[in-house]
This record gives sequence, structure tokens and C-alpha cells, in this order.
Amino acid sequence: MELVLQQAVEVDNLPDEAQFRLWAERAVAQLGAEVLGELVVRIVDEAESAELNQQYRQKSGSTNVLSFPFEAPPGVPVEELPLGDLAICAPVIIREAQQQGKTEAAHWAHMVVHGVLHLLGLDHIDPQEAENMEAKEAGILASLGFSDPYA
Repeated sequence: MELVLQQAVEVDNLPDEAQFRLWAERAVAQLGAEVLGELVVRIVDEAESAELNQQYRQKSGSTNVLSFPFEAPPGVPVEELPLGDLAICAPVIIREAQQQGKTEAAHWAHMVVHGVLHLLGLDHIDPQEAENMEAKEAGILASLGFSDPYA
């Protein structure tokens, strides 16, 4: 999997590209998925996050991570198609990490894992889906040395 890291906002202590790649690859591997294409991770500010959230989810305000799975047009071969894009809002990540008593690295990792699971088709709309997704996230994060983000 190729990772493209786009930084649209300056962030102190931003994890490096290798960390983002490791977190994304671990999420993909733990689900047994095979991804050959690229994943774009865009680090955004609250204004861009809010704009994307309104445009694509019809929800106001910024949010921690937005996932945009790639959907191949009919007739396009499936080898090496992009996984999709994640838009991760740096100010929200930093604020939530402080509020939740986590390290910023732990919360960045969690949001990458969470976003990649969405790209791979998992969701948390109903309680059973949420429980399944949260368990997968906790297991992936544990394999990376981070504690359960839901504990």
C-alpha cells in the first residue's frame, strides 16, 4: 500500500509518514484485507474539516476523521485501486487527546485505524456494528502498543 501524506495545516509533533503507514497497514492486515493501491491521509484544519463534514455528511462543524472510500467506476480493473482518502483534523485530534487523557500519538493512531476500518467497510451506525468495530480497533491498537481507546 502506498501512503500519500498531505499536510494542509502546520502541526507540532505530527507523527511522521512511517507511523501513519504502520498504523494503516496494521488495520488492513488485521482485517485480512489486501490493499495494493494508495491511501491518502490529509491533515486538515477545522475549517476544511467542517466544510467536508457539511458537504459529504450534511453535519455542521469539524470532526476528528472523515473517510472517503474509493469507488471504482464500472469497467475499471480492481488491481491497485486506491483504498480511499482520510481527512484528519489536527486541532480536533489534539483537543480530544487532552480531553480524553491520551497521548497525541495514541489518538492519531486511533483515528487512522478508525478511518481505515471505515474505508474497508466497517461502520458503527447500530450498536452491534459499533461493538464489533470498537473491538477491532482496540485489538489493532493493542498490537501497536496503545491501550484500549474505549476503556
